Amino acid sequence: MRIVIAEDSVLLRKGLELLLSDAGHEVVTTVDTGPGLLDAVAAYEPDLAIVDVRMPPTFTDEGVRAAVIIRAQNPSVGVLVLSQYVEERYAAELIADRSAGLGYLLKDRVADVDTFLTAVAEVGAGGTALDPEVVSQLIIRSRQTDGLDRLTERERVVLELIAEGRSNQSIAAHLVIGEGSVEKHISSIFTKLGLSAEESGNRRVLAVLRYLGSDKRGL
Repeated sequence: MRIVIAEDSVLLRKGLELLLSDAGHEVVTTVDTGPGLLDAVAAYEPDLAIVDVRMPPTFTDEGVRAAVIIRAQNPSVGVLVLSQYVEERYAAELIADRSAGLGYLLKDRVADVDTFLTAVAEVGAGGTALDPEVVSQLIIRSRQTDGLDRLTERERVVLELIAEGRSNQSIAAHLVIGEGSVEKHISSIFTKLGLSAEESGNRRVLAVLRYLGSDKRGL
């Protein structure tokens, strides 16, 4: 797998490069800024970008903003975000559109080599790897109330397909219905789950987390 690493800590960057190389991956380049990451992805077209949330010059959200752009402009590139602690807003923003090809791990997990390399392989192959603590915090953030029992059978199927990372277009094709019908089902799901318009794009991921955190998925 061809990988770009964006991390401002020299020690961690070198450690990740060595770890990934020993596992048989090709680290095509390493960078330490958000703009550098975007340039690297454009130049090398990697399979995966491993991204620190906070990088120079402000050490706020340079990495995650670059990750959002990559997911919008280069959907074939997997993005594995590393964060010192759970940053719920950033995690929700990244997952809101689609969860495929995305990972979000706390940096402590990198110390568990098997867990980290499994996440690299999963995200690079188009899958999802979310740190259990990230999922836990986002479920709490969703102000979980049940609501799932109010969904119709069709709405439940639509929510399940959203949880698989499908776009509205893909859901429409799978169910052999129009995209307008899919949008109506999703709007109804948001209403029944109590996810207000103020949640904006995060409603999609919050609905998925509500679904994943419930024991009623089989109903």
